Amino acid sequence: MSDINNTMDDMNEYTPDLYELEDESGEKHVFELLDAMEYEGEKYYALTPYFEDPNEALEAAGDLVILRSDFDENNEEILSSIEDDDEFEKIGEIFLKRIDEMFDFEDDEDEVADGTAFS
Repeated sequence: MSDINNTMDDMNEYTPDLYELEDESGEKHVFELLDAMEYEGEKYYALTPYFEDPNEALEAAGDLVILRSDFDENNEEILSSIEDDDEFEKIGEIFLKRIDEMFDFEDDEDEVADGTAFS
């Protein structure tokens, strides 16, 4: 019985995908991956600053960082800023729509588990 409980506990635990990134000034920051996608042959990532303390996360501005996958001289994947404004706007709109759909818990009416609507 304890194996089943351990398995259920593992399934209920949330483990975020964390990335430690270094900015242009050499300062390191930790981000949580919200979404990743390929678009027109390029791979993009949507991340948000990560806070170990949930209260800090609630107080944060809710920044969304969008980066493109590139490769360095050693053919290692690196994440870099999107310099082209049109590309950034297009990818940003797509991510915002995708993230809104992923985290949209409100429907026109609230429903209970059996499908019965209530207001």
